Amino acid sequence: MINEKDIVTLIEQDEWMMNILRAAKNLNLPDWWICAGFVRSKIWDTTHGFRERTPLDDIDVVYFDSANIEESVEKQLEDKLRSQLAGIPWSVKNEARMHLVNEFPPYSSTIDAISKFPETATALGVKLNEKNEVILCAPHGVDDVIEGIIKPTPFFTKSEDRMKIFSTRITKKNWKAIWENLKISYH
Repeated sequence: MINEKDIVTLIEQDEWMMNILRAAKNLNLPDWWICAGFVRSKIWDTTHGFRERTPLDDIDVVYFDSANIEESVEKQLEDKLRSQLAGIPWSVKNEARMHLVNEFPPYSSTIDAISKFPETATALGVKLNEKNEVILCAPHGVDDVIEGIIKPTPFFTKSEDRMKIFSTRITKKNWKAIWENLKISYH
């Protein structure tokens, strides 16, 4: 069984992941994290004994800047990241505006936004501190992701519409086709 410390060590020992984290850190964004599949897939690949990395659709860099919520800024940041590391599917989102896109109440921070992702196993983020050490954000803990349990975050269980989004994601993502030991729970 792995724990939070082991997750941090896994990432610190993965040069590809560390290069991505360093590139994101170079942007000097307020309250930034790399989240979701970047962290989750590493854990599931490890717990499933995969030797090869599962390809990611995108690398989600999130930050919180209420002073400038223009989507065009996010695209400029993606361009900057591509100039540092080409070939990476960068996706940059300012969580100070994403509540508008998602039609949710405003988020108070990036960690607040991460806590309101659809699945507890996806509500994860990592970043580098001043000493370039990996910091893990796991608002709902790491037990579900380690145990391969896909369940909705408390924010999603409070709304029938959000639960429909959760169900649709489970079908669309089809994670069990890649990581066969996963378990889905709707509670």
